Amino acid sequence: MPVSIATATATATATTVVIALGYLALFALSIRLSIVDAREHRLPNKLVALTATIGLATIAATALLTADPRPLLRALACSAGAFLAYLALYLLTRTRNGAGLGAGDVKLAGALGLFLGFLGISATIAGIAAGFVLASMFSLVLIAAKRANRRSRVAFGPWMLAGAWLVIIPGLPDLLTSHYS
Repeated sequence: MPVSIATATATATATTVVIALGYLALFALSIRLSIVDAREHRLPNKLVALTATIGLATIAATALLTADPRPLLRALACSAGAFLAYLALYLLTRTRNGAGLGAGDVKLAGALGLFLGFLGISATIAGIAAGFVLASMFSLVLIAAKRANRRSRVAFGPWMLAGAWLVIIPGLPDLLTSHYS
C-alpha cells in the first residue's frame, strides 16, 4: 500500500509541476506578445506557435500523467472553437485598409483556447468575452479622451491575453491542487 501512495503523490506532484510550468511559460509569452503587439500591431507567428505548443504539451503531459484524456479533448475542442469564432469575426470585419481583427489574433485565440479550455468550457467563453470587454472599454476611454476615433487602430492581442488571465488567475489554484484528491 505505501508504494501506491508514494506513486500517487509523485504523480500528483509531477502533474502540478507540469501545469505550473506551462502557465508560467504562458505568462512570460503573454508579456512578450503584448509588448510586440502594442508596438507593432502584429503577433509574431513564432511566438503564437510557441504558445500553442507549450499549451498542447502541458495538457498532453497532464493527460498522460493522470491517465485522463478528457481535459485534453476539452482543451482541443475549446481551442478549435475559439479559433473558428475568431476566424469568422476576422472574415466578417476585414476591410480593404486592414482594419478589424488580424490573422495573429485568430491564431492567438486558438492558443488561448487550449489554456482556457483546460480550465473548462465556461472559462473559455469568459476569457474570450473578457478580452472583448477590456478592449472595448480601453477604446471608449481613448475616444472619450480624444486620443483616438472610431477608425483608430488598437492592438487587440494584449486585451485578449488580459481577458484570458482574468479567468486563469482565479482558476489556477484549483487546477494545481485538484490532482491531490
